[in-house]
Amino acid sequence: MIQYDNAQIGEVVTHFVGNRLLEDGMTISKAPVSQTEELRFTLRRFLLSSFEIDESWHFTHETGLEFNVVWSLCRDIFKHPELLYEKSVDIAKYLYDQCNHNKIKGGELCMVYFTDVMLDGDTMDAIGIFKSEEKDTFLKVVDLGSTLNMETEKGISTHKLDKGALIFNKDTDGGFVVKVVDNTNKVDALYWMADFLGVASCRDEYSNTKHAMAMAKNFVTKELPKEYNISKNDQITLLGKTLDYFKGKEEFDVDEFTGEVFEDKEVAETFNRYKEQYEAKNDIEIEDHFGISAPACERQQRVYKRVIKLDNNVRIYITGSRDQVVQGEDEYGKFYKVYYEEESI
Repeated sequence: MIQYDNAQIGEVVTHFVGNRLLEDGMTISKAPVSQTEELRFTLRRFLLSSFEIDESWHFTHETGLEFNVVWSLCRDIFKHPELLYEKSVDIAKYLYDQCNHNKIKGGELCMVYFTDVMLDGDTMDAIGIFKSEEKDTFLKVVDLGSTLNMETEKGISTHKLDKGALIFNKDTDGGFVVKVVDNTNKVDALYWMADFLGVASCRDEYSNTKHAMAMAKNFVTKELPKEYNISKNDQITLLGKTLDYFKGKEEFDVDEFTGEVFEDKEVAETFNRYKEQYEAKNDIEIEDHFGISAPACERQQRVYKRVIKLDNNVRIYITGSRDQVVQGEDEYGKFYKVYYEEESI
């Protein structure tokens, strides 16, 4: 959990980074931003409040952590905060080198040095790297003496951060603790998180819960129908049991999970084989035993849509017992019967 009530803003630097493929070019600021108290208040509230998220990441590199450019530059800044401007120029140039897809938008790159930011109860310094690509239109009222006029002005909205990384001065050798925001498209997400930052999800309770629930959902909805003759109604039952397991337990145990959710030994063995394939395909490792993260469970619950889709315009949403829904077939075709006690609109 991040707390920023006592956080202070040090130096702030802004550059413009365009799309290298489109030859947009760069604009390197000659000096840090001149700050006012109002600007510091606005930046602190806008930038830090954007990271009220539970998932953590860390810098990584397939050859060695020292080859991760952003990690190396952040390490230097934490050692010598007065180097923020100098290192920000290097980061801007490196980001520009990664902008090699025609769908990537240019934008302002902002770097901020924070002090007294609290992460999970510990106070520490942090470095913020932010990129703003979308511009909003603002109305500006101009006093012309006897008349008030209105003009439009383009600027950066303080309601939604496009891209951001908040790097905490914690666990240097492990790649720091990093919080990431990316509210743009998938192409941007790949270049921002993989190509530029080079981050991987931390192996903690949040990550394990997130990946385990996603894997279980894929197994039930995609893998099981390949191996067994299973109805959509039965798939929804398994999704419900999976969700109930994660919501009702404090600890995950893979043997307990397969026994309670799938019951059938053969299906449980199929799940264990699928787990290995899923981990290899997605380059992750899900531990067999871990503490369940309530925030991760709540977030994953949103994609556990227990819906039966019939043709193009009929949906049956099942949130309770599936025993109230019976599937069958007669001379007119396939059908579902729905039993109920009360109805409402």
